[in-house]
Amino acid sequence: MGPHNTGPQAPLKMGPHDTGPQAPLMDERLKRRALLGVMLSVFLAAMESTVVATAMPIVVKSLGGLEIYAWVFAGFLLTSTVTMPLWGRLSDLFGRRSTFLTGLVIFLVGSALSGLSRSMIELIAFRMLQGLGAGSLMTIGMTIVADLFGLERRAKMQGYISGVWGLASLVGPLLGGFLTDFVSWRWVFYINLPFGAVAMALIATALRGEPRSARRPVIDYGGLVLFAGGISALLYGVSVGGIHSFSAAGAVVPVVLAAVALIAFVAVERRAAEPIVPLGLFRHRMVVAAVVTGFLSGMAMFGTLSFVPLFLQEVTQKSATTAGLVLTPFVLGWVLMSIVSARLVLRIGYRVVVLAGMASLTISFLLLTRWDAGLTTPVAVRDAIFGGMGMGLTMVPMLIAVQSAVPRSDLGVATSLTQFFRSVGGAVGVAIMGAVKTHRLDAGLSLEHALHAVFVVGLVICIAALVSAFLVPAGRARDLARPELRGEPTRVGG
Repeated sequence: MGPHNTGPQAPLKMGPHDTGPQAPLMDERLKRRALLGVMLSVFLAAMESTVVATAMPIVVKSLGGLEIYAWVFAGFLLTSTVTMPLWGRLSDLFGRRSTFLTGLVIFLVGSALSGLSRSMIELIAFRMLQGLGAGSLMTIGMTIVADLFGLERRAKMQGYISGVWGLASLVGPLLGGFLTDFVSWRWVFYINLPFGAVAMALIATALRGEPRSARRPVIDYGGLVLFAGGISALLYGVSVGGIHSFSAAGAVVPVVLAAVALIAFVAVERRAAEPIVPLGLFRHRMVVAAVVTGFLSGMAMFGTLSFVPLFLQEVTQKSATTAGLVLTPFVLGWVLMSIVSARLVLRIGYRVVVLAGMASLTISFLLLTRWDAGLTTPVAVRDAIFGGMGMGLTMVPMLIAVQSAVPRSDLGVATSLTQFFRSVGGAVGVAIMGAVKTHRLDAGLSLEHALHAVFVVGLVICIAALVSAFLVPAGRARDLARPELRGEPTRVGG
């Protein structure tokens, strides 16, 4: 499938074990409409994770609840993370269009109710509802792109979507501050409604010809409950451990409950007719590589990002604006390398690109361990750029690799797993590094020395991530794809 084709294109052939929905015959006009709807939805979901930050001081003055306001962020992230694999599997069973639109409706209802909140408790509850829907948007959106485009065009489109995510992360705090100052903090949530309605119309009309499965799907309710409960308990336990102590009852009890629930989940999945997470996916080396590299890189990078602004503001006495200035090149490097890496994998394969990304991450962390009170802004920007470039060279290639390797019937859940493990890794990284910081401060060390220890932990994790990149199979992208994709032309320069 060449990049300049404009006529109707046949759907990808299904492999011998593919029984899930496949892409309908669709012309370029409908493909572009679907892509625009996906990009708009991804932008809203990504922006919503950051837009609230600048509005929260005013929200607290309006609603009160200062002691629990952190759950406005944590609740959204919890529900969006936990439900990623669930949404992915539901899209495999019931089709992309209906599942994506359901998630988008939940997201928009949560947005509207968040704007109507009369107390902090209500806002937290509605943000969790919003996160429940947001978990579907990135996951199913990227799966729709995999359905509609062949290997070469898919790589480009996934790079662009990753760029949209990065742009939304930059725009979110700025838009949140503007709406709060000049309109109302409630419009931080209402702004999603008109754009979300447009996205719904685009997806609904572009994917209307999606075929239905010939058989009635069976929902694995037991697996669903065990998975959601186990992961929720795990994330809650590690967050409590990071704030207080991993030996505290508030951390130990949830983690033990999580272990029991997830062990039971594995047992249930082995017997389920339609498992929420097909365990056979982990027999694919590419899936294992994506899970391990995603978890470790997410653990290192997202964990450390939580402490970079703290170092800049409290140790070097720089302003919040300067801290934001340092993180902006990080995001821009991420966006640029996401687009570049999507093209590189078609020329030189996945392993080389991912190794380059992990090496760039390791360099960034090595430089972070050299930070001190005399740190200058240009040096901080340089070090952050290396980190952003590393993430850009890692995330998109592994997503494309997994989507090209697994059967179409498991495409949704496989896509979601790459994002899920990266998000869980970030949560675990924040908890571990937070515990390291707290332990060093309790030992009487300065904040500078405590954060230095945090960056050293990040470096160790990053070295492990660099080693894990060798799990990625060597070879050209086309040769590593499932058989029905190998015959597609790969004109990289198109």
